Amino acid sequence: MHRTETASLWVQRWTPLVPAHGTVLDVACGQGRHLRWFAARGHAVVGVDRDPIAAEATGGALVVRADIENGPWPFAGQRFDAVVVTNYLWRALLPTLVDSVAEGGVLIYETFAAGNETVGRPARPDFLLRPGELLQACADLHTVAYENGFLDTPERFVQRIAAVRKRPADDALPARFALGAAG
Repeated sequence: MHRTETASLWVQRWTPLVPAHGTVLDVACGQGRHLRWFAARGHAVVGVDRDPIAAEATGGALVVRADIENGPWPFAGQRFDAVVVTNYLWRALLPTLVDSVAEGGVLIYETFAAGNETVGRPARPDFLLRPGELLQACADLHTVAYENGFLDTPERFVQRIAAVRKRPADDALPARFALGAAG
């Protein structure tokens, strides 16, 4: 595992897309690095993880303990201003995650991709995104940024996306969604 205390650089880069004071859901939140990152920026945060240690390690953030691979989705019918997922893949959940993004909200997703089996773990195809898989999963969202390739520190193959759900009345995306606004 590539555990760290600092927020993913991808998450940091696209944080400006999250509406001010919006609610952030961190899926498979682990020790809460992204919960702490967003809470420090004034966002309401909630995490979900099956590991009981996650709730203890997040510094007081709300963490729902749930097995989202084998049980019901604990946030049925709820939408969030941001859904953040890093280093986690459960394909059956992808449509639910996309649907959990509120109008004007963003999905920030980064996980391992095909090719990672050549440099380390995870190596099982079940845990590696296929080429273009995140783009396909996010077809109902507006893709702001997408990458699929190799990173050298630490060595890994990743696929990542930042995608927003436009409001129906919006003809254009707000200025905060412009490439230069977050970069």
